[in-house]
This record gives sequence, C-alpha cells and structure tokens, in this order.
Amino acid sequence: MSSYYDQHEYDIRCEWGLAGISQLLSSSEVIVIVDILSFSTSVDIAVGNGAIVYPYLGNEKSAARFAHSHQAVLAKFGRENSTGYSLSPASLMHIPDGTRLVLSSPNGASLSLATGTVPTFSGCLRNARTVAQAAQKIGTRIGIIPAGERWKDGSLRPALEDFIGAGAIINNLNGTCSPEAEAAKAIYLQMRATLTENLQRCSSGKELIGRSQAKDVELAALRAKAEKGYVSDIWQTWSGRIALAWLYGYYDGDGLKA
Repeated sequence: MSSYYDQHEYDIRCEWGLAGISQLLSSSEVIVIVDILSFSTSVDIAVGNGAIVYPYLGNEKSAARFAHSHQAVLAKFGRENSTGYSLSPASLMHIPDGTRLVLSSPNGASLSLATGTVPTFSGCLRNARTVAQAAQKIGTRIGIIPAGERWKDGSLRPALEDFIGAGAIINNLNGTCSPEAEAAKAIYLQMRATLTENLQRCSSGKELIGRSQAKDVELAALRAKAEKGYVSDIWQTWSGRIALAWLYGYYDGDGLKA
C-alpha cells in the first residue's frame, strides 16, 4: 500500500511532516526539512555565522544534560528573543563563530532526527538555492518535507509558509517532479514577488506578529535578497557530508558526533 504514497516514480517528491518522512525515506537519497517559522530559518542564521547546531527532541532537563555532554549552549525552549538564544531567528543574529547550540523544536528538530542515516538538510527561503545545490551533489532522488505546525490537539496543521519554502527549494532542483512537488513550486512562483507580505498575512506570520515577533517573519522572508547574492553561500567550501555535518553538528569523520 505504501507504494501509492511514496512518489517513487519521480526524482523530486514532497510530503508533509513525520508521516511524509515515513513514506519518502526509503526511496530518497536526500531529505530536506522545511520549517520556515522558525527552525530552518534559525539554523540558517546560526550556521551562516559559523555555529554548529544540534537539533534536539526531549524535555528541558534532558536537553540540558545533552548540551553539557557536548560542551554546547542550550537555546531556550520556546521563542523568547529578549535575552539569550532561542528558537527565534532574531535571537541568533549575532551568535559567535564556533558556538555549539542545542536547538529544540517540536517540528523541525524532531523531523530532522527521524531520517536515520539518510543525509538531511535544513531548508528555508534564505538558503533554498544553496541547499538544492548541496542536495543534488549527494543524489538525484530528493524528498522535500514541509514540517507544518500543530493544532492544539497535536494534529498536523499544514502551514502555507512551509509549502512556499518547499517550493522555493524545488524550483532550484533538476529532475522529474511529483504532482505534490509541482504544486509546492507553483505556490512559490505565484507568491515570490510579494514574499514578505504573504508570510506576514498567513496564519503563522500573524501569530508571530501578534506576539511582537515581526522581525522573525522578516528574517524568514529574505529569499528575494538571497537570489541577488546578499546571503552568503554557506555551502561553497563544503562538500555534501561535511556540509551536513556542520549544518547539524554531526561529523562523519574525526570531529563531532551526536
């Protein structure tokens, strides 16, 4: 039955959340997790400054032990950006080079830890082109996972910003696209001219703005500038496995292993 849903006929596939990973994982050479507001955007900003990010799923007490064992800083649970590091992208704008950061997220972090040994990237609007290029250096069969958000009952809430972000990455990939991937790409192409406004007007954006975190929405929407080269190519000196290592804090050689 799963063969109906794994989009194996196509090079570029797209499906939502943890269930999407379970469907696409076995036939994908690369997975890209897309959580625009805000895990993936936060990872891009931190890694762009030279930090090493460890995604973490668990309670705050166990996360503190994990951070201590890796000589890392534990980001605050939640989105506070007034003091210290958190899931808020704005809180990470000036994180120093070499910082080891444990970042917990119920969506992006948990999904990035669900892909086993398959190379996994964190994709967002800011790094869509560079993540696409890095992914295709590893393989041609690529699974794009828009993370979505959660309703109060814990069920998946498909989030427009993640579908747009998935489409931005797909727009930079070569190969045959599943209908689901084509739909994400079409949404991105339709909305990219007014990207910031669309993120501000969607449900997740309105929620953050209502919580006085409008800056996080603005930072997430910087794809238009990235296309003009204003966001540095964090992959330019790293090949596939090394890029993956630095993105998530895992090194498949003599360096860090989580």
